[in-house]
Amino acid sequence: MSLGDEHGNSGGYGGTGQTHTRLPETDVSPYAGGRRGGRTSSRSLVTVVGVVVLLIAAIAFANRGGDDSSSGEDDDSPKAAATAPSGEKPVQSKETGIPSGFAHNRQGAESAAANYAVMLGSDGMFSPTRRHEIVQAIADPSTLDRLQAGFDADYSANLLKNIGLTKDGAAPKGSTFVNRTLPAGTKATSFNESSATVEVWCNGLFGLAGEGSTNPVTSTWFTVTMKLNWSGDDWRVLETTQKTGPTPVPGDNPVSGADEMSKVVKEFGGFTYAR
Repeated sequence: MSLGDEHGNSGGYGGTGQTHTRLPETDVSPYAGGRRGGRTSSRSLVTVVGVVVLLIAAIAFANRGGDDSSSGEDDDSPKAAATAPSGEKPVQSKETGIPSGFAHNRQGAESAAANYAVMLGSDGMFSPTRRHEIVQAIADPSTLDRLQAGFDADYSANLLKNIGLTKDGAAPKGSTFVNRTLPAGTKATSFNESSATVEVWCNGLFGLAGEGSTNPVTSTWFTVTMKLNWSGDDWRVLETTQKTGPTPVPGDNPVSGADEMSKVVKEFGGFTYAR
């Protein structure tokens, strides 16, 4: 189940809620209009050339003297997160398929939080064996037992039964279980060399894709807050909390059928998230 669904024992991953389906109406997308014809005037051509020149100049200015600027790593105030690649490799290895080896800086903390949000919001959390692997790999030793107990209580046998899964977290025959967390951005609200608090804005997919499913795959938006500790040469999770949103206005895309959803989940893999 996605991180956006409420649960109490472990800080909130899992749970069920009401589904609201917005049916397609008319295409009001600003990008959906017809292509205009006509000849480009000389004035328009000059304008385009001018814009290109300004863009090249802006890029050159942005790349000039970058080594002299301050990184502000020690500033605890929230900052706008960069969207361009930094060139620094944030992940060195993986433990049981879980990203690890994050950089000991603000960027590394944000990368760790994004990847940990993906793991804690994956379908693996519904399997007792896989859940224990995930939590043991990312939890700080000081909070491991508490987090493990909380997640075990959240993903109870009764919850799995209500969703339509087996006690091992498997989907019924003919159905595909979908539970993915897709980070849209990160923000470090506090940071120092030993600890960090990072917010991860996420989109989540959850449901059973299959004919006759009473829990069709739906999409939600939520923000996960992770408190991290630098321990054992990596960032580890101390605590996780979550809240709903921010939620964008849903588009008017036609809803895909169960067969298409099952196929796309099997064919499209996930990502390792990095700044």
